[in-house]
Amino acid sequence: MSDHAELSARAVRMIGRGAAICLLVLAIAYGIGGGEIEYSFSSDPLGPKVFPVALAVVLGLLSVWYFFSCGSAEGFPAGRLLLRVLGIPLVMIVAVAMFEPAGFMASIFVLTFGTALLFGAPWLKALAGAIGHAVLWWFVFSYLLEVYLPAGSVFGG
Repeated sequence: MSDHAELSARAVRMIGRGAAICLLVLAIAYGIGGGEIEYSFSSDPLGPKVFPVALAVVLGLLSVWYFFSCGSAEGFPAGRLLLRVLGIPLVMIVAVAMFEPAGFMASIFVLTFGTALLFGAPWLKALAGAIGHAVLWWFVFSYLLEVYLPAGSVFGG
């Protein structure tokens, strides 16, 4: 094995271990936050603390396991791929920011349409998919599950 390949494998292990440490810190913070949830006596038998704390424990155990057995990793994206990778969180942030002012359907539409375009879908198919997705989830949440969804103040809701 050449020095360059060995250095590259070492760098990959260091990146994996760094990610594992970040996940462990996140698990600890999530577990502390979940453990501080206050609840009344009349809540469910286990209380609201159990699920977040259990998730934190599982994430903590998996991050320790990953720390000691880092796998291989792909190179950092560049060019158009980097723009697509950064586009996903941007689309998600925009959709979340629109949720209250524009409403559930508009927010889901933007999320689906933007994601479809980033994954290379043609405009017409992305548009049809986004409309169908927004209507489907509006129906499921509003009528089947009877959950309140904001209509948005922009559209008179």
